Amino acid sequence: MKHAGKARAAGLRIIFFSLAALLLLLVFGFLAHAITGFILSMSGVLLFLWVLFAVFTFNFFRDPDAKVPAGKKLVLAPAHGTVDLIDETNEPEFMGGKCKRVSIFLNVFDVHVQKAPLTGKLVFHKHQDGQYLSATRADCGTFNENVLIGFIPAEAPEQKLGVRLIAGLIARRINVWAAAGETVTAGERISLVQFGSRGDVYLPLSANLKVKLGDKMIGGETILAELA
Repeated sequence: MKHAGKARAAGLRIIFFSLAALLLLLVFGFLAHAITGFILSMSGVLLFLWVLFAVFTFNFFRDPDAKVPAGKKLVLAPAHGTVDLIDETNEPEFMGGKCKRVSIFLNVFDVHVQKAPLTGKLVFHKHQDGQYLSATRADCGTFNENVLIGFIPAEAPEQKLGVRLIAGLIARRINVWAAAGETVTAGERISLVQFGSRGDVYLPLSANLKVKLGDKMIGGETILAELA
């Protein structure tokens, strides 16, 4: 007869799709049960890893007060870290030409709050987009995202001093808290660079350096140089 069996076929399709839906639901339920069981079995390990992460993060964002040394025309290290480059370079944006450079590398275990290297006026602030090469490279400031900050020293207003905060492979956020036009005090907190980075300090050619390669710096405390 015409159209015979079509109704039953329609019913069978519904039964088939309902069975497929049931099997899919059972598979998802089994997977969810297995995943839940795995997570519960790993709960001790996961909690331990979280504690390690929390301790590391708490330690990374520590912010000790600087014990600022007394003295005139002193330039303090702006960052905790290790001096791994001392040279003369050309910095046209703020220094206006040739100057001395001291580069400080910060690993992930160093304090990452940056301090004002001297008392004076912050007169220059420029953010530059770039790459995220490893901050272990002394030349990464040429390519990486960075912020250049320029100061006029209160005790030597005829001179300039620049600090370039450089992002790295892991460090991808530079938070500058001080703005152009502000007066800062030596050892004052001015910025935070997160998770490994580098800081270049640009000094006048006449500055008398007080550090050497390999020296460990304490931000806001270690005397980096003395202005002429």
